[in-house]
Amino acid sequence: MSTPITTQIATSILNVKGFTFAAAEAGIKSSGRNDCALIRSNIPAACAGVFTKNKVIAAPLIVSKPRIATGLCQAVLINSGNANACTGAAGLEHAQQSSAVLAAELQIDEGLIALASTGVIGVPLPVERLTAAVPALCSARSADQAEAVAEAIMTTDGFSKTSQRTIVVAGKSCQILGVAKGAGMIHPNMATMLGFVMTDISIDPAVLQPALTHAVDDSFNSITVDGDTSTNDMVLILANGAAENEMVVAGSDEAQLFQTALNEVLLDLAKMIVSDGEGATKLVQIQLTGATDAAQAKIAARSVATSSLVKTAFFGEDANWGRIIAAVGYADVDVDPNKIDIFFDDIQVVAEGITTGAQQEELATKVLKQAEFSVRINLNLGQGCADYYTSDLTYEYVKINADYRT
Repeated sequence: MSTPITTQIATSILNVKGFTFAAAEAGIKSSGRNDCALIRSNIPAACAGVFTKNKVIAAPLIVSKPRIATGLCQAVLINSGNANACTGAAGLEHAQQSSAVLAAELQIDEGLIALASTGVIGVPLPVERLTAAVPALCSARSADQAEAVAEAIMTTDGFSKTSQRTIVVAGKSCQILGVAKGAGMIHPNMATMLGFVMTDISIDPAVLQPALTHAVDDSFNSITVDGDTSTNDMVLILANGAAENEMVVAGSDEAQLFQTALNEVLLDLAKMIVSDGEGATKLVQIQLTGATDAAQAKIAARSVATSSLVKTAFFGEDANWGRIIAAVGYADVDVDPNKIDIFFDDIQVVAEGITTGAQQEELATKVLKQAEFSVRINLNLGQGCADYYTSDLTYEYVKINADYRT
């Protein structure tokens, strides 16, 4: 059986059968850049979604969540530069209006349209500008414009984010393509981000939601930049079956193959988001092992990953393991301080809860000068383990968020 391609970032995006994409300038952003995008499947696609846990939910999510729950979606309309959040009844009306205009233009059922917005909260959506751009979006659709979508949905992002895998099911090549945006307000559940996965695989719809939930938990729900959770976050997956493979069903080897590839795509995107964290200069993997169970491992890893003191130490390239062990200690998990080991990459700085000496810390400082490194923490209590991805906290982060109304 074939395995997923392992190349992290493809040099070019392969077309996903039965999907077209477009981007356009609606004038929502003042920059003059493309700020709206369209994803369309030629036929209604099986779908699943994971949405923000924030109790303040933006209008596009209010519209989209019940539609995605039906299990079918054919088009996604996205705008950047305006979140259409905390905009009251008018915001909901604007979301519904943009959906209706797109449905008429595409000549599809409005219930098959999902909406997504990202940008400034509390400002009325200039819906006339968005709806005026819909005809141009629809006429510009092409199979090779996924990168344009990734660029159009950016806000404070420094670069666009795409990832793709190919798997082979019963001799049929199937594509799994993901695009995402996000750089700030990054924290589960989920992070300030939008993610869209398009696949031409034929798969039992009952497989999609658990597969997406699992992949999100190990990717977008395992990253942090600044500990803030947004009002607009969503990850959607659409599977239209255009690859014409034998249907993938739950419990099969093919379902596991699909899960692995989906995990890889979303983890790629999640790591890109952390790397692009506002002002970030470091991508740090927190590897927590030896917890009493996996749930406690994730809590402890998250505690370290979200600590402002730890993140500023990363920026200062200071192997300050005291901040790390303190973050473990205040996490709501079982800890024996006399059993904790801590490493920066392979350099051990703590053994059984005490320092390994100044020479080891000096070596660890060299590790922190790298753009990417790992912090390995072993609690030595059990088999629970978890990975978390975080960034450093920099002067530039403060500057960006002082200058940008979010």
